[in-house]
Order: sequence, then C-alpha cells, then structure tokens
Amino acid sequence: MRTLVGLGGHSHGFRGGVHPQARKHQTAPRAIEPLPLPQRLYLPVQQHIGAPAEPVVEVGQKVAKGALIAKGQAGVSASVHASTSGTIIDIAPFTAPHPSGLSIQTVVLEADGEDRWLEQPEPINPFILEPAEIARRVAQAGIVGMGGATFPSAIKLHLGLKQPIDTLIINGSECEPYLSCDDRLMRERSHEVVSGVRILLHTVRATRAVIAVEDNKPEAFAALSAACEALDVPVIQPVKLPTRYPMGSEKHMVRTLTGREIPAGKLGADIGVMVHNVGTAYAVHQAVIHGRPLVSRIVTVGGGAVQRPANLEVPIGTLVEDLLNFCGGLRVLPARLLMGGPMMGQVMPHARVPIIKGSNGVIALSQEEIIPAQNSPCIHCARCVDACPCGLMPLEMSARIQHDDLEGAVGYGLFDCIACGACSYVCPAHIPLVHYFNHAKGELNAQKLQAKRNEEIKKLAQQRQQRLEAEARAKAELAKARKAARAKMAPPKPQETKEETR
Repeated sequence: MRTLVGLGGHSHGFRGGVHPQARKHQTAPRAIEPLPLPQRLYLPVQQHIGAPAEPVVEVGQKVAKGALIAKGQAGVSASVHASTSGTIIDIAPFTAPHPSGLSIQTVVLEADGEDRWLEQPEPINPFILEPAEIARRVAQAGIVGMGGATFPSAIKLHLGLKQPIDTLIINGSECEPYLSCDDRLMRERSHEVVSGVRILLHTVRATRAVIAVEDNKPEAFAALSAACEALDVPVIQPVKLPTRYPMGSEKHMVRTLTGREIPAGKLGADIGVMVHNVGTAYAVHQAVIHGRPLVSRIVTVGGGAVQRPANLEVPIGTLVEDLLNFCGGLRVLPARLLMGGPMMGQVMPHARVPIIKGSNGVIALSQEEIIPAQNSPCIHCARCVDACPCGLMPLEMSARIQHDDLEGAVGYGLFDCIACGACSYVCPAHIPLVHYFNHAKGELNAQKLQAKRNEEIKKLAQQRQQRLEAEARAKAELAKARKAARAKMAPPKPQETKEETR
C-alpha cells in the first residue's frame, strides 16, 4: 500500500487554516471501552439535520434493542431506535445538547438490564443488493453523518444514484483538538470500516475510494492499509494528509485531494465527489451486513477537568454526566463543558444532556486550558483574513453585524462561512467572531421564517377575503333567484277595465 499525500502523490492544499495544539495525547493511546448500560436513556426525536422523527411508541410499551421508536418523516429526516431493551416511561420535552438549554421532544427509555436485541437476521452479502436497496437499509437504520454534521446518509446515497460519482472520500482526518474517537475506531475496527467503504463504493458506483487520514495518526493509517490488503480492495486507498485545521471540512478535503472546488451553494455530488465519515462507514457495515440500526457510537471524553480521559462506546441517549462519572468524575469544576471539540463544539448548559448520533466528544476544559482574556477593539491586523480557509473577510463581516447590517455581512460571504473558528483562534483582540457569524445566520434565518409566516398569513387572509366575497355573491344570487321565484309563483293582479277606471 502506497503512502501518498493527496491523489496522484501530491496535495493541492487550501488557503488559510491554523495549527492549534492537538492535545490528543491523553486519549489517543486509550483503547475503546464499553460504557456500562445506564438506568435510563433519553432519546431526542431530532438528532439530525432536517425534520424531527415522529414517535411510534407509547408510554408503558416494552421494546427490544434496535426497535424503531421514532420514524423519520418524508424528505430530510432520520429514524431513531432503542439503544437497549426496556420500557418507554415518558415522551416529553427534555434539555437538548445545545448552548440554548432549550428542550426537545424526547423518548425516555428505562433499561431492563438485559440489553436484548430484536431478532437479528443472518449476515448477508451486500454486493448482491441493488444500490437503491442499500440506500433504503441505511435509511431504515437511521444513519447520519457521524463526524458531527448529522446529515441523513441515505439522502447522500440517493444523490449518488442520480448523479455520476467518480470519487468517494472517507473522512478520517479528525482535525479537532482533543478528539481521538475516529482514530481509535480506525485502529481497532479497521476491517469493519473498510467493509463499510466497499458497501458505499458499490452503492454510489464510484471508480475509486480514498480514506483520508492526517499524518499525525500513523497507527490508524497502518491498520487501514493492512485491512485493504487483507480484503483485497485495490480501489480503496488510505491516503495521508498534512495535519492542518480545518482539514476535516468537506470542501477543503475535496480541494486538497482532488483539486476541485465545490461551488457556493452546491454539494460535492455536483462535481462527482461524495464524502462520508469513517464512523458512518462503520455504521453502514453494521446496518447492511448485520441489520443493526445506529444505537451507539464512540465518544472521546477528555479535557483537563476530567479525572480519567477515555474513548467510550456509548449507547445513544446516555447522559453526559454518566460518561463523566464512569471516567472518575471531575478533577476540578470545568470552566467550559463542550459537546464536540474546542474549535467547533457546542457549549453545554450542564451535564444532564444526552449523547446523540453526532456527539463525537465530551470535553471538560479546566480554567488553565482557556486563555483568560477580555475582548478588545479590532486592530485591523487581518490575521483572521489570512487564517480563513474560505477566503472570506471575517473582520468586515463582524463589523457589519455589530452595526446590524446583516445584508452587508451576507455580501461579504456570511453564508459561505463554515464556522470552523480559525478566525477567532488567531484574533489577538480575542473577538468572538464565530459567535457573531452564528448569531447573524440565526437572525437571518429567523427573519426568513417570519417572512414566510407573514406570507402564509397574507395568503390565508386573501383566501378568506375571496371566500367571504364568494359567499356574499352566492347569497346575493340566491336572494335574487328566490325573489324571482316568488315573483313567478305569485298570482297575477286583476286587470282594471276602462269602466272601472271611470
């Protein structure tokens, strides 16, 4: 197996980017451990981009592990399954793993301790299945992008059935600091990952597949190379990439490996490339060959506030506090609790939030790991411009946002921002640039939704007015018809004679 940097032996690279301290030394050497089954699991019906799933169970109902508990809706959505066997004890709002601390509809499952699967089918040969059938099974399994994007994977596969795909890229870069869950997955379950890549390759009918790994993960690269040789799949090739953040971004990985640019507002499939995460490939192997839906995932628990950092295999729906307790609890009170890595992760309101399909890390940072600095005015040094991998001007966008000129920020490429945090990382004034951008995007989306609601209200009002006018016309016509009918039915008046007139 050759060791390459990019396809063709060279890297096309991308502009900008940063080199944050990796800080993976605490967890990268630690093998995956199974987390003991918690007493209760909290399963939000929306763990993906798109419409929430619809619950199909009732309170008091007993379910087996892998049973469907919420069905994905038509369009962009994903189903949710029971992470263990037990009893549904509630379907109610529960705190979402989001900085807002808002609640989301959640199915609460009390475990019976048996961890009993639904009846499992015999393993099958996936290559006798048609691509559409594989996509259907992936949808049934509720698989989403496991790198954190959580886009329903079956939707991507259906795109591959409609558009020609020549290159399949499997993202194993894991460029976020602290995180090592994908690294351990590639090291310990490389055969299953490569098996999943073969299934994805068969489904989208691409001519080649590459598994992209940053060069700071030599053990993972070696394990994948050995697995490709053992499975005799020369069309699948592990490829080394330079360690650079945000290498894991789809657009920048495609650019680095192929030299192609994904146009603004377009998808990789539009230029013949499809990207999936290594965790997604593993989940596809489990779903298509063994008939197992997505009910668990690997999560890195790290940060200076954690007593014993680890990589854990976690049932989806487990509370963050259960992970921290298993890792010996907290050494100190965390200065910041993150779901995901420190660059793009979400700050959690507290530890009583559930692990969902896109949760790749729980990072509890100590005060020493956070730079204690106050924001100061922008000095126009343009370091954020140099660091931006999308070629944007963060300082101009933030200036317009602070002056409520959101449309001006859009003109500078606000919606091309991938919220990687590179600009905030290099800013000497410690301006929370990404927070401004996320706020502006949220505000613009809220305005768009309000405008849509206003349009719907206007449309309904017009329809009501038209209906009232039609009803008034109908009443007038009916009254006119009744008057005419009465006039017709009335007896004729006697005619007066000339004599009577005299």
